[in-house]
Amino acid sequence: MQTLQRYAKDKNVIWFSIISSAKGEQGYVDAKGATADLATYQAAPVAVLLDPDGKVGHLFDAKTTPHMFIINQDGLVVYQGGIDDQDPPTPADIPKSQPYFKNALDEVLAGKK
Repeated sequence: MQTLQRYAKDKNVIWFSIISSAKGEQGYVDAKGATADLATYQAAPVAVLLDPDGKVGHLFDAKTTPHMFIINQDGLVVYQGGIDDQDPPTPADIPKSQPYFKNALDEVLAGKK
């Protein structure tokens, strides 16, 4: 994920991370916790949106973590789905995975549908 964030940044893509975990649930963090996680994981999103009531997650009909979206310059969702084909992913799976999100991002950046 962090490698993809830096890859996207190098291509002038704006990457937002949205944390839709409710207080008391797995993955929940407050602003201080999110800032600490960014440093711990060397993450590189442009911004992190805390969505503990799940409004944004529901608006986009997010189903999994991570549920990835690409929104083009016209504001249209042109990709939604998994980051890759591994479920659940582990670091050892990365070299053999099908990088769905990266492939879609590259096609969008190349002007393909």
